[in-house]
Amino acid sequence: MARNADPGAPQETVTLAMVAEAAGVSPSTVSRILTGHARVSDAKRKSVEEAIARLDYQPNVLARGLAQGRTLSIGVLSQDIDSPFYGQALRGIEDALAGTGMVPLFVSGHWNVQDETDRMTHLLSRRVDGIVVLTGRLTDEQIREYARRVPIVVTGRNLKGHNIASMRVDNFKGAHRATRHLIELGHKRIAHIAGPQDQSDSVERLKGYRAALEEAGLAFDSKLVAYADFHEPSGVLAINQLLEARQSFSAVFACNDQTAYGARLALYQRNIRVPEEVSLIGFDDLPGSRFTIPPLSTIHQPVYELGQTAARVLLKMIEGGRSRVTLPEPQLVARESTRRREAR
Repeated sequence: MARNADPGAPQETVTLAMVAEAAGVSPSTVSRILTGHARVSDAKRKSVEEAIARLDYQPNVLARGLAQGRTLSIGVLSQDIDSPFYGQALRGIEDALAGTGMVPLFVSGHWNVQDETDRMTHLLSRRVDGIVVLTGRLTDEQIREYARRVPIVVTGRNLKGHNIASMRVDNFKGAHRATRHLIELGHKRIAHIAGPQDQSDSVERLKGYRAALEEAGLAFDSKLVAYADFHEPSGVLAINQLLEARQSFSAVFACNDQTAYGARLALYQRNIRVPEEVSLIGFDDLPGSRFTIPPLSTIHQPVYELGQTAARVLLKMIEGGRSRVTLPEPQLVARESTRRREAR
């Protein structure tokens, strides 16, 4: 039996029954071979495989999943698909799902509770088999309520509950290491561009910055803290705010790399040289940070690994199992944007 030879003509849909007829076996045997549950002779298996190849049979994965009570899809709620930070996590999720038959459905919440709620409702209406929530502003109670319907892996918080797995990077330790790096280079007036204070990652990074200062015997000065929103324009505004308030500083710890990019631009526009006059360090170690001028010192957090791990844990939960979650600690990546402060 051959498929239609005319590439422009409508192609006939090859069914499992047609494969069974061509191979001289029952449809149930073909089905068991496809799912890996058949105990058949090598000759019979080879006959089925040859029939599949000859007819170009494409199994209906969705139908098979629905027969098992699944859609073979998982939802992924990020905050900004365009963000290079979330891009790494999404790539990690895609790579972890490769070859599993599972397809990810990506949606963005834009750090807005109502948008996040709407996106979760949309994913659940699609009957996804599980959901990965990449940070965000949904409450713990909302997450627990959603987990009554599907398994959920949530990042950026410590949350326990039925059908829930959580994981987070140690933001406090990462911020502490960033600030300590600047202190060890001789800086004493260290400004901090903090993230939104209703977001747990930002709060922990501010705490880590403050703790490192106090451990070094340096007084915390709230006037050296400017607030941003994790995006480049807010880094520009934060530096301008500090300079216009006539705050003196020789180093800046930005809450993330994107904010550091904005800070670098603002310093350049003010003719302030990095690192000769002001050292600058970020947080995330985005792929582009090694290509900035000068290359950005930063804290590497395992964002790609976070996405991979979240997807793998969710797959195990969907199968009814549990998995221990471990992530590498954030590490200092010292590049040319920080240098030892010259004595004056």
